[in-house]
Amino acid sequence: MEKHEKVLLVERNQQIRSQITGFLKKQKIQIEEVSSAEIVIGLLNHTDGYALLILDLENSQINDTEILRSIRDLDRQMDICILGLDKKPDLAVSLLNKGIIDYVGSASNIAGIYAATIKTIEKRHLVDANLIFNQRLKQLEIEQKKNQRYASDLEEIYDSTLENLMTALDIRDVETFGHSKTVAKYSQVLAQILGINDKQKLDNIRKGALLHDIGKIAIPDSILKKPGSLSPGEWIKIRLHPSLGFGLIKEIKLVEEIGNIILYHHERYDGTGYPGRKKKDQIPFEARIFSLADALDAITSHRPYRARKSFSFARKEILNNSGTQFDPVIVNAFNSLDLKKWEKIRFETTALLPSFEEMLKLFK
Repeated sequence: MEKHEKVLLVERNQQIRSQITGFLKKQKIQIEEVSSAEIVIGLLNHTDGYALLILDLENSQINDTEILRSIRDLDRQMDICILGLDKKPDLAVSLLNKGIIDYVGSASNIAGIYAATIKTIEKRHLVDANLIFNQRLKQLEIEQKKNQRYASDLEEIYDSTLENLMTALDIRDVETFGHSKTVAKYSQVLAQILGINDKQKLDNIRKGALLHDIGKIAIPDSILKKPGSLSPGEWIKIRLHPSLGFGLIKEIKLVEEIGNIILYHHERYDGTGYPGRKKKDQIPFEARIFSLADALDAITSHRPYRARKSFSFARKEILNNSGTQFDPVIVNAFNSLDLKKWEKIRFETTALLPSFEEMLKLFK
């Protein structure tokens, strides 16, 4: 039995002391006995403490409660069971109400003394278990904070790597430099207009938009940068990039929204797109959102074979293709936002990017 489960019995009557001690020892309770209450204070000062103090006032020379107060002040964790107050119920109640003692019993009721002892030990076990639990909880909270910081750091590294990767891909094709970043912002704004407010889903849409053309890494420059028209065979290879992109990153616990944008971003609402000729609701919602955002940026961006088109022109094109290339619901969501706000989004997203002409100089 642990030290904090020890019982201390104070009983002047040798016969009673032996009866109580003998019974509790048979129950495998560790008990020490003394004959005088005055000895208790010395014991408490020089031991690791006791779970329960059993003190018989009937056979004690104590005339007041001062020594009980002193004992209680020495050890607030220890329970105190007073015997011999059968004829002094008012005093017993007063001591209980003041929290000076915890139990009242009788020297003749050994079963009652045993019950108080067991209850005290069980309570001490609960206190000890609660202490261990709280210590473990604090450790877990510290570990959780460390893990949260670690996860946050990893997320920042991931996001930075993601943007750098797509910037590198955009640089590879000067015609679309900055495209991924711009279309990612358009997609998020459209998603919010359509009622998607969950931060994680919005971030997944952003990441999917950034990664949508990752499959072009596997497309040869001779095809990707070909100045003239592509042959039928080259078009077949170009159209592989959604599947190639999905295949490149599907092994990294790919979030569904991200994968859907990569794989289905060239599907059309009427089912004439690629790679799966999906149509209408067969195309994941986030991919339908991205498809419109992608077209908006493509129309309003500079291309070597044509000048940049206005947002008014882009809106007309998008409205004309509602129900064929684009989901009408998403077209309506796009049209609900003033064109000046779409222009502002583009400006804020690309303000720090070099101009198309500056980018051309880098490749000369």
